[in-house]
Amino acid sequence: MRDPYDTEALRASTLSAWTDSPTRLREDAATEADLVRGGYRDRLLTELAQNAADAAARAGVAGQVRVWVSGRDLHVANTGAPLDRDGVHALTALRVSAKTSGVGRFGVGFTAVRSVSDEIEFRSTAGGVRFSGARTRSVLTDAGLDVPDAGVPVLRLVWPAEEPPAVGFSSEIILRDVEVAGLLDAMRAEAIDLLLELESLVSIEIGEDRFDRTIEGEGLESVKVGDLEWWQFRTAHARWLVPVADGVPTVVASDVLRAPTRSDEELSLPVLVVADVQMQPDRRRVLPGAHLQRVAEGYGEMIAAFPARFRTRLVPVPGFPRSEVDGILREQILRESVSARWLPSVTGENLIPSRAMVLPGLTEELGELLADVFPSLVGAALSGPRHAGALAAVDVHRIGLARLAEMLTGIDREPRWWGRLYDALTPLVTDGVAAEELAALPVPLSDGRTITGPRTAVLGAGVSGVGSVHWARLVHPDAVSPLLSRLGAAEATATDLLSDSALEALLEDLDWDDTDAVVDTVTSVLALSSSAGELPSWIGSLPLEDSDGELRAADELLLPDAPLAGLLVEDSPFGLVADSVVARYGPAALRAVGVGWGFGTVTDDLPTGPDHDLDDEDSWWASLAEDPAVLTAVRDLDLVDEQRWPDALTQLMSDPSTRAAVQARDGYTAWWLRTHARIDGERLGSYRAPSDFTFAGLLDPLDHPNADDVAAALAPSSCDSAWFTGLILSRLADPSRSPTPAVITRAHRLVADAVTSGRVELDELDAPTKVRAVSGSLVDPADAIVLDRPWCVATVPADVAILSSMDTASSLASILDVRTASESISAEVLGIGRVSSWDREPGAVLACAEMGVELPVGQVVVHRELVVRLSGAVEGEHHLAWWVTEDGTTHCAQSWERPRGR
Repeated sequence: MRDPYDTEALRASTLSAWTDSPTRLREDAATEADLVRGGYRDRLLTELAQNAADAAARAGVAGQVRVWVSGRDLHVANTGAPLDRDGVHALTALRVSAKTSGVGRFGVGFTAVRSVSDEIEFRSTAGGVRFSGARTRSVLTDAGLDVPDAGVPVLRLVWPAEEPPAVGFSSEIILRDVEVAGLLDAMRAEAIDLLLELESLVSIEIGEDRFDRTIEGEGLESVKVGDLEWWQFRTAHARWLVPVADGVPTVVASDVLRAPTRSDEELSLPVLVVADVQMQPDRRRVLPGAHLQRVAEGYGEMIAAFPARFRTRLVPVPGFPRSEVDGILREQILRESVSARWLPSVTGENLIPSRAMVLPGLTEELGELLADVFPSLVGAALSGPRHAGALAAVDVHRIGLARLAEMLTGIDREPRWWGRLYDALTPLVTDGVAAEELAALPVPLSDGRTITGPRTAVLGAGVSGVGSVHWARLVHPDAVSPLLSRLGAAEATATDLLSDSALEALLEDLDWDDTDAVVDTVTSVLALSSSAGELPSWIGSLPLEDSDGELRAADELLLPDAPLAGLLVEDSPFGLVADSVVARYGPAALRAVGVGWGFGTVTDDLPTGPDHDLDDEDSWWASLAEDPAVLTAVRDLDLVDEQRWPDALTQLMSDPSTRAAVQARDGYTAWWLRTHARIDGERLGSYRAPSDFTFAGLLDPLDHPNADDVAAALAPSSCDSAWFTGLILSRLADPSRSPTPAVITRAHRLVADAVTSGRVELDELDAPTKVRAVSGSLVDPADAIVLDRPWCVATVPADVAILSSMDTASSLASILDVRTASESISAEVLGIGRVSSWDREPGAVLACAEMGVELPVGQVVVHRELVVRLSGAVEGEHHLAWWVTEDGTTHCAQSWERPRGR
């Protein structure tokens, strides 16, 4: 038999050593047994695949491994360099290896075959060898050596073999009499890992299953085995692999160090690592003193090679290391990750994590705005909560909204940029805490200033096209955002802005000689006034150019075509606003600030005195019982030409603001019109509304289309002042007047009531020279009689009777200086009547029921015919229905034709 490796000499040398030293035999047996039971347990395919990878690498070919079963024999074939003499020597030496390069340092891994068989044949195209437990045992027996307790050292004695390997392979290992059940399934489970670990192998075939590996791309490579894919990146001392599913890398929960095949060093890294690390002979543990730190070199470059959105997945998150090796690698990887440039920023450039900052929740829109301001800000894709742990691990500085607001201070950007910024920040403000953090956010104002904090700013509600508003912190229109309202900015309408006390102070202090200041203020105010509601009266101090080119207060000017201009006296202090001002700002804006069109008004909440520069305001104020809650008054009524008052009333009623003032009877405007306005030479207060008949025949109705609408400025329906009471008395004495008896009676009652109630003092009135009797006739006061007792009514002639009411008759008599009936007429009841009571008289009860009055209570004297003798102002015997004597006794006629009670 051909023996190319001189196996006979090898056997002789080994046997001689055992014969000379039986201890050596026992040591070899024990060493082999230890490797089989410990170091190489469950590593059969791994060790054979490593040898196959070495063979392929030496031959420079794509390594292939095939495993199959024939009966109870297991066959493992591979391509690559065939077996050589050094290899045979390494196979028979338990403590040495023929390898000077390759994936493993020691050739002793072949010992793994002993875990399944004692009969091993190694076929090779250069010649094969065989190891046999039975033949070794026989040799020991023939040599007179005892078999060690650990068993025979099968791999120390080798014999030649002549059979060639399977076709297409350079080597084939046959393991005889193997318990093959489940063995191929276990190998199938290892095949994929081995193809990842051993780059020299491209395929492994287990039984009928074939596993092929492909590698595509540069830098970040795509490694595929069947339907499975990994992304791989190479560094100086390691390969890093990450499983990929549907194009998305998946973090590895736990694994072991692969050097290059799986070891027992547990790792908690997010990636698989195949490292160039010195291992112990059994390849299960790292050799003490191995340079583990260098494995992590280039890890940052690996992270940078991944798509940006996946990079933080490759950062080991804080946790307890699973082994000493794990702790060393994690620490070194974190150092690499902290200092390498791989973290994508908002600008698209990669940042060094330790110099970067992250704003949690950053959106793409917000990131785009902040890119040129804070280029060291982490991009939006990695600013979500699921990236927070990784970023913290690599020392990325986390900033909150408060810090962002602080950092934005001093940034110079256009207002539109700020508005977009606020909108982009809105999704980050999810609660009150977040809103509070933005309390110092810069806000650009309409006047070009930038302030700190939205709470002191105001948002223009419905305000547009406004320039500088320097008296208020008005947010620039281009920067307005709903977020500012959420952060405390108040909303202000044009009316609010123009009612601001700060504007009032500005107008008071405005230097009219400062042209720029005047133009700026006027432009700002008039830009707002066109959309404003009712404004305070002080806004009328706004300086405007008049038709003569001079500056005058707005409320001293009229529009060129103002209807008010034709109502005023010739020497009116009003001027006309310049046509150029009207053309630039428009009539509506000018009217809003007090430029006259119609009558202007003054409004003051809680006024404290007559200090509103109104004509005769002191007199009106003195007439009030208490200070008004609100003063609204029409100005400049004293400037109306007396001949134009009918037109002036029409103008007053055409404007809602002045109309309301005219119709408030207790207000200044209605009072002034009643007191001072004259039509046809008569005070307006001496006219009555056409629909008011209280003093019909005494007062003339106002002949005006709006007469009823201006009723508050006309005569009242009661005597509310000494002047009006005196007017009524004079009209009652006027022979040209023809009031009806009802009006006469009512007028007397209202005159008396004014004095009785205290509204008018008696000494404020002059007694008339003539008085109006109820019949309408005018009589001398000495001849008139005021009816102050109801039973006297039937006795006094209508031509001298003065009637008001029984309650006010005494006051009326004093006012008119006229005697009363009770003091000027004496009476005597003639005859004797029947003493009874009201409730005993059926006729009285029926009469009261018919009249709808209550039945009187008490005594009554009933006469068949009641005759009363009168003397004094009225004389003679009178047949009456009833009379009450001075002692209070009621006398009635039995007919009950005119029942009366007391």
